[in-house]
Amino acid sequence: MIAIDDVRSLRGRAGDEVAVSEWVAITQARIDAFAEVTGDRQWIHVDPERAGAEAALRTTIAHGFLTLSLLSALIGEAIGFRGLRHTINYGLNRVRFVAPVPSGSRVRGRFTVGSVDEAPDSVQVTWRVTIEREHGDRPCCIAEWIVRYYPDSAA
Repeated sequence: MIAIDDVRSLRGRAGDEVAVSEWVAITQARIDAFAEVTGDRQWIHVDPERAGAEAALRTTIAHGFLTLSLLSALIGEAIGFRGLRHTINYGLNRVRFVAPVPSGSRVRGRFTVGSVDEAPDSVQVTWRVTIEREHGDRPCCIAEWIVRYYPDSAA
């Protein structure tokens, strides 16, 4: 994990890869839990027997939105921000699910600074995030993710 004492220090770093997370396992149990919470129980995600017989990869795959939902956890594991009151997920500009994530895979996030802008009482960072699968030949997900960081008033 890298430490960033002041989010403002990211200014001028557009295009720089700042951090890479550790690998995270995408187990069938994680996929099933996501399906249960979201109500998306499509067989390609939750039926290993049918997927083994009918799916192109012969296994279940993670939901694209499951992969996307890992952004906060991946950045939290990769970067320790100091001097913040709080942080909010402000949204996404662009998301593409480029390649599937088979059950049993491991993924990690690569975080590159897209832009750093002033926002009301905050610093807004647009991250270019690439989620890659271990031993994969293409990224699983590419996203432009907007996060607002609210520095401590003393910072």
